[in-house]
Amino acid sequence: MLWIKSFHLIAVITWFAALFYLPRLFVYHAMSEDTISKERFKVMERKLYRGIMTPSAVVATAMGVWLLYDYAWAAWSRSGWLHTKLLLVAILIGYHIYCGRLVADFAADRNRHGHVWYRWFNEFPVLILVSVVILVIVKPF
Repeated sequence: MLWIKSFHLIAVITWFAALFYLPRLFVYHAMSEDTISKERFKVMERKLYRGIMTPSAVVATAMGVWLLYDYAWAAWSRSGWLHTKLLLVAILIGYHIYCGRLVADFAADRNRHGHVWYRWFNEFPVLILVSVVILVIVKPF
């Protein structure tokens, strides 16, 4: 089980790295004005989302479900922290999917937000990360 936990953690770290970087690319893309830069950002965003972010999310989720089944199923009813963590993971998956929509919007030149909006949007996964780490380590309830 330690191997599964290790791969879960590696995938989560990779996923969060992409979750932090993709909205930063959106900031720069929203600020760009020349066609060459815009096309470059489209390629970078697509490759990051499809090649790194989504595969790492799938692996993190699959390993997490495996750990949930093996470790926590017996303690499910007594683990309020785990219920909260799973809710936050579900929200994070929604954020991930919304990022995919934004990638598609940029690819079709339909961006509706300015760079300041993306700067704030970029902070959301930080809140999730801090909350999940505290829940998993401290298990406050």
